[in-house]
Amino acid sequence: MLKIGAFGGTFDPPHLGHMILAAEALEQLHLDRLLWVLTPSPPHKLGLAISNVNQRLALVKAAIADEPHFELSTIEIDRPAPHYTVETMRLLKRQFSGAQIGYVMGGDSLRDLPDVWREPQRLVHMCDFLAVMRRPADAIDLQALEAQIPGITAKLQWVDAPLLEISASEIRKRIASGRQYRYFLPPAVYQLIERQAYYR
Repeated sequence: MLKIGAFGGTFDPPHLGHMILAAEALEQLHLDRLLWVLTPSPPHKLGLAISNVNQRLALVKAAIADEPHFELSTIEIDRPAPHYTVETMRLLKRQFSGAQIGYVMGGDSLRDLPDVWREPQRLVHMCDFLAVMRRPADAIDLQALEAQIPGITAKLQWVDAPLLEISASEIRKRIASGRQYRYFLPPAVYQLIERQAYYR
């Protein structure tokens, strides 16, 4: 049976932190495929400036081009907003029927799941697993989480990855102000940003 992870984000731009988490999830969870689910306009970021979706699409394609187990998913781009993860997972389960499919997230997202995410119980029920990257700062009370979303602890699979203090917003600021940013990004992403003068 295929084991597939869905890794969602705005990827504005995709950076080394994203790449490391994706690669570690792929290896540690023995995934056959990791889907990069590009979100055009995340409900929790409404009102924030997000780059054009075609620009981000081009950057993700550049980032993952040389890793055969990474795949771009346009499942959120191909349907109207709002783009809730619970609906995305329902569609992915249908698209990859027969596969084992789970969602890849950071520890902060797991902690916020009951309060911030739409229909968390249904989302957890639909996922065969939840891959969570451990971060020391993300204090998660698993007992409380299980009380709020029964069955969640059985679905958790932990991913240990080096912690990089890199954020997409910091990279965008660096580019806009003419500071060094090259080594925060995969080379192909850096080259595309330079060629197209993105984030200037």
